[in-house]
Parts: sequence; structure tokens; C-alpha cells
Amino acid sequence: MAGPVSPLAPASFPALPEIAGLRFSALAAGVRYKNRTDVMLAELAEDSVVAGVFTRSATRSAPVRDCEAKIGGTAAGRAAFLVNSGNSNAFTGAAGEISVSEICAAVARETGIEEARVFTSSTGVIGEPLPHDRITAKIADLNAALSPSGIEEAARAIMTTDTFPKGAAETVEIDGKPVKIAGIAKGSGMIAPDMATMLVYIFTDAKIARPALQELLREITDRTFNCITVDSDTSTSDTLLMGATGASGVSVDGHAGFAEALERVMLDLAHQVVRDGEGATKFVEIRVSGAASNDDARKVAMATANSPLVKTAIAGEDPNWGRVVMAVGKSGAEADRDRLSIRFGEILVAEKGWVSPAYSEEKAAAYMKGQELVIGIDLGLGAGEAVAWTCDLTHRYIDINADYRS
Repeated sequence: MAGPVSPLAPASFPALPEIAGLRFSALAAGVRYKNRTDVMLAELAEDSVVAGVFTRSATRSAPVRDCEAKIGGTAAGRAAFLVNSGNSNAFTGAAGEISVSEICAAVARETGIEEARVFTSSTGVIGEPLPHDRITAKIADLNAALSPSGIEEAARAIMTTDTFPKGAAETVEIDGKPVKIAGIAKGSGMIAPDMATMLVYIFTDAKIARPALQELLREITDRTFNCITVDSDTSTSDTLLMGATGASGVSVDGHAGFAEALERVMLDLAHQVVRDGEGATKFVEIRVSGAASNDDARKVAMATANSPLVKTAIAGEDPNWGRVVMAVGKSGAEADRDRLSIRFGEILVAEKGWVSPAYSEEKAAAYMKGQELVIGIDLGLGAGEAVAWTCDLTHRYIDINADYRS
């Protein structure tokens, strides 16, 4: 855990419901640090289906490639997720593939779960061989310790530079019966949209066909995890896995209420990652409207959210709206200076190609002192809109990443 807890962190880890057909365990294997919980195992019962979305990085890790190869396989059955922190097993050549194979084989032997249904993830330092023997030596202990109530320790086991464990849950009533969703995530730096931008594991007791779950997961990812950024850098290890045990007996295929609840869980986790952005002191929402298309709106939102100049101005509590103008101009989206308007919260800053006559620098500066900020950008060209979430960029980000391998 890197330094003090983020000032944007929730007050405590949420009370997540137990999901029928799901058990967790976590322990210290010494992957990189001694006496630090760094490996977690999740076991999904019979009839479970698994869906996933992964980074599109050209240098994605061995665990990601293995999960991609497996994810469309067997439709239902027991499954296991094994995750370690401290070492990403990325850019490790053939040795990385051997590590994945050894870990999957060990989990299969101890749990009796088919090896093709064992999904692994690794997070941490890139380019160093994974000491997988330290993990395989602990598989029996992990299997023996499995418990329906172990999700919080699992969330802690996957942390790297995170300052707090991340969890979210929803319970939705369908046909008079409760359906539960619970998820955990890790992410703090190397966060930029190209899938899920982190490691995320979501579970439900709903009954749903794997193709339907896969489609739903990908669709919601585009509105949640693919709309956040901390530093514009895409990880080699991004993985989002979701398991549905079906233990509730409630079918949710095509059910809007279930989809909406799942989106709330995913958006909550996505926001928590931004709130734990390395060195972050401010949570920022970028709202873009009036674009020629939704795609143009997204370009503007992400150009603004990723701009070091915008992010450092926010860190300095400087209402430097000129930097927002710059971000719009560089985004590649269609824009017209004389139709553009910018707001900080409810404060109209600029319009019609110039600073607004009603603009008050004093009020804008006072607004920028808040921890929760909204930057509104209206391009005045059409109906396209998009939202992105980011954080400020402080010297603490440099401190964390300059010492990351120490």
C-alpha cells in the first residue's frame, strides 16, 4: 500500500452480500513482499458461466492471453479465478506462459476444477519473471481456506499502489426473488481506457446464458470502465472477469433491471479507481454535449480528461479555462470557436469565442477548491454527448511512480 489513504476514498469497505455458489480465500505468498496478502482464489460452483473483457495492449501479459483463449470455451461448470499482486507476469516471454500453465495446473489438481476453467490474473511490476512456485506452494492452503465471506480479503490481496480496497454491490428483485451482484477491483495508476483499465472481478447468483452475459458486460464496459482515466497509460494486464453462478435460479436474460443494477456496480467500481488515482486529491467529471456525434463528444471528453495541463491546473485549483479550450482544439473532434461554451460547475466561463461577460474569476477559483468538480463543455454543433471521469495530477503521482520498483 502506497502512503496515506486517498482523501477521495469512501469511509469504509462496503458490506458486500455473500453470493450463493461462490467462495473466496486470500493469503501471503511472498510474490514480491514478505508478510503481505498477495494471492486470492475465487471458486465458482457447478453451472457457473464466465465472461470477460481484456486489454487490447499489443504487449498484454501471459495471463491475459490465456484468459482470452479460454473465455469462449465451456458454456457452464465449476470455475476458479486465481489472482496475484506484486508481479504482472507481463513481457516475460515463454517463461510467462510456463508460469500461467503451472499455476492453472496446480489449481486444477487441488480443486478438481477443469484446467480450461481456471482463469488467472497478475498485477505489479512488468518484465520480471513471476516466481510462480511461491504461488503454487500455497494453492492447497488457499483451497482449504475457501469461505463465502472472504471477498474483502480477496479485494485487499489484489492491491498494488492502491490505497484502499474497492468493492460495490447491488441486490435487485426479479420475479419476487432477490438477485445479488458483488464486485471488487484494483486500480490506481496506469489507468486509461482500452477495456477495463484495471483488474475487476464481478459475481452474481443470477442465471444467464454466457453469450448474453458477454454481450452485456462488453456493452456496459464502454459506458463505465472505458470512460475513466488517471494518466492516459493503458496497462498490459487489464482484465474484467464476471462469473454468474445461477444459484438464485432466477433467469435475467434480457432483464433491464438486472442490467441497470450491474451498470451501477461497474460504474461505482470505475469511480473508485479514479478516486484512488495515484496522488489524486480531486475527482473530476467531464461532461460534453452539443457535439456533431457521440464519437466526437468522447474525443473531447478524453482529450480534456487526459491533458496534463488541465489536470495540473485542477491540482493547483486554478480555473484556467484556456487549457480546456486547448484540449478541445487538439481532440480531433469538429469544433467551432464561436459556438463553444465552457462551465466549471454552474459557472459559465466562456461562450461565443470569448470569456463570458458574467464570468467571475473569484467564484471560479472558489469552486476549484472543492474535491468534486464538473467541467461542462458544449460544442454547439449537434446532439452528441459523452462523459469521462478523471482526477488531478499532483507531485505525489511522480513520487509513487519514481519509486515503484523499490
